[in-house]
Amino acid sequence: MPITLQELARSLGLPVLAGDLSKPVAWVHGTELADPTPFLEGGELLLTTGLATIGPDYVDRLVRAGVVGLGFGTGLSHDAVPAALVETAARTGLGLVEVPRDVPFIAISKAVSKAVAADEYAALARISEAQRALTRAAVRTGVAGVVRKLGQWIDGWIVLLDATGRPVHTHNPRVAPDLTAEAARLRTAGGLASAAFEIAGRHVFLQVLGSRARGVLAVGTSEPLDADIGIVNTAASLLTLALAQNDAVDAAQREVRSAQFRLLLAGLPVDGLPERFRVSLVDEPPDADVFWAEHEKDIVVLSEEPDGFSSSEVDRSGVARGLAEARQARRAGIRRWEDLAGKLEIPAGFAEALLRPLDAETRETLKVWLAHHGAWDPAAAELGVHRHTLRNRVRKAEQALQRSLDSPGLRAELWLALNREGQ
Repeated sequence: MPITLQELARSLGLPVLAGDLSKPVAWVHGTELADPTPFLEGGELLLTTGLATIGPDYVDRLVRAGVVGLGFGTGLSHDAVPAALVETAARTGLGLVEVPRDVPFIAISKAVSKAVAADEYAALARISEAQRALTRAAVRTGVAGVVRKLGQWIDGWIVLLDATGRPVHTHNPRVAPDLTAEAARLRTAGGLASAAFEIAGRHVFLQVLGSRARGVLAVGTSEPLDADIGIVNTAASLLTLALAQNDAVDAAQREVRSAQFRLLLAGLPVDGLPERFRVSLVDEPPDADVFWAEHEKDIVVLSEEPDGFSSSEVDRSGVARGLAEARQARRAGIRRWEDLAGKLEIPAGFAEALLRPLDAETRETLKVWLAHHGAWDPAAAELGVHRHTLRNRVRKAEQALQRSLDSPGLRAELWLALNREGQ
C-alpha cells in the first residue's frame, strides 16, 4: 500500500497539527504560488514555507483539488505554523504537518519517492507471482483450477459463464448477481469486448474470452480492480487458451466415441460398457457419466437407464439391434421400445399368419423370453426350464419361422402378435 501522511510524519519526525492523515501520499510538490491547484492532479502532499498568503480560501482550493496534506516549513518566513491555518485545516480535514528547518523538503520528496517505488515494485511482484500461480493452475487443473486460483488472489467473487451464459465455474458465488443479460449484450458486441460497471454496490468487470466468445469471465469486487486488472487479464488469457484446448479435446473425444460406436455396430468389443444396457436416442449429450456417441446425425446413449427413445435391454453384441429398436420407437413416438405392443395395432390376419407355425409351448416361451428382452437366465427361471432348453425352443421357433430372432423387426412383430393373441 502507498505510504500515508501519518506514516510519513512518523518516519521523519514531523509534528502532526490537524486534519486527516490517513490518506496515501501519491507524490510531493513544493510551491509558493498563491494558487498551485492548476498544476496538481490530486493525491499530493504540498510543501510550502508560507511566502504567499495562506488563508481559508487557499486551503479550500487545496481540498477541492484532492490534495491529501500540507507540509508547512518553519524557521524561515514563519517561526511557527499560523494558528488560523491550523484551525482551517481542522475544519476542512486537510492533513497538516509542520516541517522544521532541520528537515529539508528534499528529504520528504525522497521518502515518498522511495515508498512509491517500493509500492510499485510490490505490485509488480504480486502480479508476477499471481501470473505464475495462474499458469501452474492452468497446466495442472485447467479451467476450473484457473477460476479457483483467481479467487484466491482477488478479494471478491468469480463467475465463468459458458457461451450460452450459463455459470460453469464459480468462486464465492453466493454474492454474485445474475449476469446473463449483461454477458449476452457483451458477446453481441463482438471481438474481445470488456465492460466495467456497478451492481448493488459491487464493482463488476466482464471480459469476453476469445474472438469466438467461448465464454465470459465475470469478477466482482468491493473496490475497482485497478492494480489487480493485470491479474484478471492474465486469467482471462489463460482461460481463453484452456477453453480452446478443451474444444479441441472435445472434438477428438467425439471422434473417438463415434469410432467406438461403429466398432460396436460391427460386433467388435469395446471396453467400459455395462453387461446389459439400453440404446437411447437423445436430443443433447448427457451430463451423466455414460457412453454416448454421434452417429448419422443422432446422439446415441448406451446406459442401463432408458433416456429419450430407447431400445430393449441388449448386450455388447446387440447394439445394432438396439439402435434399430430405438429408431423404431422414435418413428412410432413411443419412448420405450417395449411399449410398442400397447400402442400399435396389427391386423388379426397378419398376427394369425405369423404365429401359425408355432405351437402353444413355443408361443408361451417366446412371450416370456421377449418380455425379458431376450435375457436367457430370467426367462428360463420364469418358465421353470434350463437355459439350454430355452435356447433349444428359441432355435425351434427360428426354424419354424425360417427367420432369425436377432432381427429387431421380427421381435417387434412377434411381440405385437403374441400380445394381440392374449387380448
